[in-house]
Amino acid sequence: MSDHHIATAPGAAPAGQFPVSPNNPCPFLRALVANGYVGGQVVPLSQLSEMIGLASGETGSAQKEVRRKAWMVAVIANGLGPLRVFKSATSGAVLDELRNGPLDKHGGGSRILDAEANVHEDQIERLASFGKDCKDPAGGIEIGLTAKEIEAFMADNIKRDDAARWYFPILMKGEWPVLLKILGKGEGEARYLSVAEVRTLFVEKRLPERITARLPKPAAAKM
Repeated sequence: MSDHHIATAPGAAPAGQFPVSPNNPCPFLRALVANGYVGGQVVPLSQLSEMIGLASGETGSAQKEVRRKAWMVAVIANGLGPLRVFKSATSGAVLDELRNGPLDKHGGGSRILDAEANVHEDQIERLASFGKDCKDPAGGIEIGLTAKEIEAFMADNIKRDDAARWYFPILMKGEWPVLLKILGKGEGEARYLSVAEVRTLFVEKRLPERITARLPKPAAAKM
């Protein structure tokens, strides 16, 4: 495959969106920042975990569990030192400073988004190569990845990274599987992550309408 990519100038933002720092490497968080649901700098962990909990579509105790897990990941995202963890817990996570943090695998991940926030189309094509035809609950067939295909995709990401650390598989459990839980379509083992929606998330920094309908009105819509 060619190394074709869509270049996005750091700090630039499409009409109607807020700029997102290239130092925020998480596609879901980038979409939240770009569309005004949270700011790019210090975000209280309670607010961040609430957004993730609402986006998941879970309710009651299940949503509380999603929020708890999101809080646990966010509290170490900017650093593992006791002072940094304390600051994150009391003040919030700095989303524009996640790059090079404990959760950054430096090439051990999907490589769809590089360090300059360029989206690599060939890596989206690679993701799709792990998928299969999935039945959309709303009708039609599209390429998607169920939990089984996502596991194979993540394992191959580790395999191709000569500098992969022993803990990368642990970190990955908080990435693509969580994205499947939040953005996935269908139920049970048939639940899948749409490659088309993944592309929209990375390239356009947009979430599906069924997800945004669960979230409070963003800052951009209040202006």
